[in-house]
Amino acid sequence: MAALTDVPGAVVDDRGLRHVGSPVAEQRRLAAGTAVAPLGDRRVVSVGGEDRLSWLDSLSSQALTRLPPGVSTELLILDPQGRVEHAASIVDDGETAWLIVDATDADGLVGWLTRMRFRLRVEVRDRSGELFVVGGTRAAVAALRTAAPVWIDPWPDVSPGGWAYARVDPHPGADRDWAEAIVDAEEFGRLIDAAVRGETALAGLDAVEALRVAAWRPRVGVDADERLLPHEMDWLRTAVHLSKGCYRGQETVAKVHNLGHPPRRVVALQLDGSDNVLPARGDEVRAGDTVIGAVTSVAVHHEEGPIALALVKRTAPEGVPLVVDTADGPLAAAAETVVPADAGATAAVPRLPRLGRRRAAE
Repeated sequence: MAALTDVPGAVVDDRGLRHVGSPVAEQRRLAAGTAVAPLGDRRVVSVGGEDRLSWLDSLSSQALTRLPPGVSTELLILDPQGRVEHAASIVDDGETAWLIVDATDADGLVGWLTRMRFRLRVEVRDRSGELFVVGGTRAAVAALRTAAPVWIDPWPDVSPGGWAYARVDPHPGADRDWAEAIVDAEEFGRLIDAAVRGETALAGLDAVEALRVAAWRPRVGVDADERLLPHEMDWLRTAVHLSKGCYRGQETVAKVHNLGHPPRRVVALQLDGSDNVLPARGDEVRAGDTVIGAVTSVAVHHEEGPIALALVKRTAPEGVPLVVDTADGPLAAAAETVVPADAGATAAVPRLPRLGRRRAAE
């Protein structure tokens, strides 16, 4: 059986296949459905047992107790202060809940879920090395022999119980057709063999990330830090059910959404590409001399050129030129608002008249 390194033009690192020679062309093929991408930066976790969905519902931000077989959604595990700790794409087949997880987050999520089983009828299994994830359009991954239902990305549609902060219409992710299939080792090997023979076109993670960043789609392994609230990345759209039962972090989620504002907000950056300089994750973003935030994701898009996502202060000015401080010097950037500064405070709280005014009226 061939390896990814045997694919002509393949560049492979510890995350998996980065590209096969032309990340820009690979983006076009991915979007057109003429290529698929081995997602080496994802891992598969299965949760079996009769209590699996109600148990995951009680632990996460998503309403899952009545999740129908084959329906795709995603969940977040929050800490008691409502900050994002883990995230997973989830689809159930009627007997097993299948979770697709960022590889950097998988050990932590599996460990936490295992500790939370108590006496419930659930079984958590890390399927790394046994099952693999392949991404592409729905039609492209439908050609694969899968070991579980295909997960279809709900982004950027607003899921039941969710809420959208971004006000652009159409949303830049509206036309993105993205699905992820779970395959066994035999099918994954067959796919790589076909690519080595030139019978199947592969795309790398660089192309996958460029399409994701252009769609403003968050990922926990890339965009989250230890302070991230789901509101800050517009993640209430697909990963949070605002009217479900109690779960850890729910109080903060509700307070920020109903009464307050997220302290930070994500913006999309269009970067100056004239010097072929790209920022790195964590590079500071400035408005004038004031640091207002930091880059979380970076990519070169086949139509938009160099782009990035950044988390900035809620009060950061809008419509002004920005600068990203890179290792190679300052880089000019223009920001498009994703989460607006007034996001949140959605509850219509009745205001009581001041006592003095009421007495004057009497």
